[in-house]
Amino acid sequence: MVLGRSERGKPPVEPVTLKILVAGGFGVGKTTLVGAVSEIRPLRTEEVLTEAGRPVDDTHGVEGKNTTTVAMDFGRITLRQDLVLYLFGTPGQNRFWFVWDELATGALGAVVLADTRRLEDSFAAVDYFERRSIPFVVGVNCFDGAARYPADDVRQALDLDEAVPLVLCDARERESVKEVLIEVVRHAMAHTADRRPRVTT
Repeated sequence: MVLGRSERGKPPVEPVTLKILVAGGFGVGKTTLVGAVSEIRPLRTEEVLTEAGRPVDDTHGVEGKNTTTVAMDFGRITLRQDLVLYLFGTPGQNRFWFVWDELATGALGAVVLADTRRLEDSFAAVDYFERRSIPFVVGVNCFDGAARYPADDVRQALDLDEAVPLVLCDARERESVKEVLIEVVRHAMAHTADRRPRVTT
């Protein structure tokens, strides 16, 4: 099905569709990010946190959080007439990580969302994408009341390779999230180009 709008005398544009993952620790803002930027009503698989899960779900730093993603979030955004991103938000807790491999299949790249109050919660996501050679960008979600740190300090704390982009963002703001997604596409495209075999004559 052709989704693009045609100009007079020109055939309609068939958009390129790309799959992007949004990952990170529990309560870091993944569901908020997908919802802020999606042009369709986002699909959410959230369940209410229960007392039985309190020993398992560490809510330190996000005490007001009362729901959690148990499978994925899904949204869509058209960046240009010829470029559409499908966003898949991953669950944050360890016990749902078996879903990650399924969601990662066919992904062009990923956003690892980080919270400076709980940077250690981002280590596993960074490690996951590094091990699988999936290009990713770290988006530091600037929560109200959280201390702000220079990007280089956050990069050092996360032990990021210098080639991995790190950007500050607000997961509630559409334009801020769009900038992060544009950075992911740029980085992933450059990563793909670098890995193409060189033709020698």
